[in-house]
Amino acid sequence: MNNKDSFSYTYSAGEQEEIKRIREKYLPKEADRMQQIRDLDKSVTTKGTVLSLILGVLGTLVMGLGMSMCLVWGEKLFVMGVIIGVLGIAALSIAYPVYSYITKKEKERVAPLILSLTEELMK
Repeated sequence: MNNKDSFSYTYSAGEQEEIKRIREKYLPKEADRMQQIRDLDKSVTTKGTVLSLILGVLGTLVMGLGMSMCLVWGEKLFVMGVIIGVLGIAALSIAYPVYSYITKKEKERVAPLILSLTEELMK
C-alpha cells in the first residue's frame, strides 16, 4: 500500500540552526556551578539594598514633608513639621544599619552552600 497523500519536507541547514536556537531558549537549563555561585553571591546584598533604598526614599520624602510644613505653613504647623522631619531623619539614619543587618543574616544563610559549591569547583 503506497500512500499518495503523504507529504515530506526537510529544512535547510540555516533553518535547522534557527530551530535549534529557538528550541534551546525554551528547554530547562541546568545552571552550572559557577553561575550558581554568582547568583548566590548577588542575592546576599539584594534584599538589604532594596529595603534600605525604600527606607531612604521614604525617609527623604517624610523629612521633605516636615520641612515643607515648617516653611510653608510655619505658624500653624511648625511644631508638627519639626516632629515629622525628625521622623524622616530617623528613617534615613536606620537605612544603613538595616542594610548591614540583613546582609549579615543573608551571608550566614548562604555561606554553607557557597562554600560547598566552591569546594566542588576547586577539586
